[in-house]
Amino acid sequence: MRIGMFTASQWSAQDDPGQVLADLRQQVRTARDNGFCSLLLGQHLLSGPMGMFQTMPLMGQLVEDAAGMQIGPGVLLLSMMNPVLAAEEGATIDWLSNGNYVLAAGLGYREEEFQAMGVSIKNRVGRMNEGLEIIKRLWTEEVVNHQGRYFQLDNARPGVRPKQQPRPPIWLGGDVEAAVRRAARLADAWLAAPTMPFDQLAEYVEIFRNERRAHGLADDAKCPIVRECFIGRDAAHAREVSRGPLLAKYSTYAAWGQEGASAGDFETAFDEFIAAHFLIGDIYQVRDQLQQCAEATGSDHFLMRMQWPGLDQGEALANIERIGNLI
Repeated sequence: MRIGMFTASQWSAQDDPGQVLADLRQQVRTARDNGFCSLLLGQHLLSGPMGMFQTMPLMGQLVEDAAGMQIGPGVLLLSMMNPVLAAEEGATIDWLSNGNYVLAAGLGYREEEFQAMGVSIKNRVGRMNEGLEIIKRLWTEEVVNHQGRYFQLDNARPGVRPKQQPRPPIWLGGDVEAAVRRAARLADAWLAAPTMPFDQLAEYVEIFRNERRAHGLADDAKCPIVRECFIGRDAAHAREVSRGPLLAKYSTYAAWGQEGASAGDFETAFDEFIAAHFLIGDIYQVRDQLQQCAEATGSDHFLMRMQWPGLDQGEALANIERIGNLI
């Protein structure tokens, strides 16, 4: 089983961004030293009052701390981005990371982000589909001509192409069936978000595989799964330490309108919510849940979000080390 690290690099209004960055770098190094295989960095725009570093420059900072780990955005808001910039930035990170870049992309769901970027949210599916086509071509072709609905390229010659050949892997996120089918057709894997309940994961992985078969594509992809995870000294410690930071985080997500993030359910039925979505407990409980999930889905790659605004750095590092004992 492979374990990775997932982080959104977020902080509260009262926190010092410099300290947040120093703490994040220490967390990444601790994950690397404990055998973690991958690092995904989330992306949002206009997240205030919650602070958040932007993904691509942050990856450039972290590639040395994460040396040897697969690294990428999780997820890049490609539907509101320029795919030429995404392709060349991704290729640059692939060289900086010695060929370990992965592009995990998604549609986005916050109206204010689309508005600020000058893009209609109604066009998000078409823009992402077309953007992925352009990225693949810029990564694999010397000259690209493209006349599409949203983007036009005439004799475009990429300034940098990836180190990985023929190209870095592409994962697509999304919590609905249409998104899973899209990932099956356009990407190499579907990335399951932490808001997807355990009891739906196997169903959606099977949808992914069936869609691959229907289009004559290999159906043996191992879909990576993102989970919120805290392993405590014991189960009571895990619940006590993780409750406040997780509640605050998911209250924000609910206010943003994220699919599956119900602040009301989370606050009034915490134990039921985490049992359905997260990995919170002692090491034996978490190991058993992971094994059950791996058997049900066929996945061998779990990316853990192990730190949230308000969680003490010492607790975060101890959590990373305990999770490393699962590897």
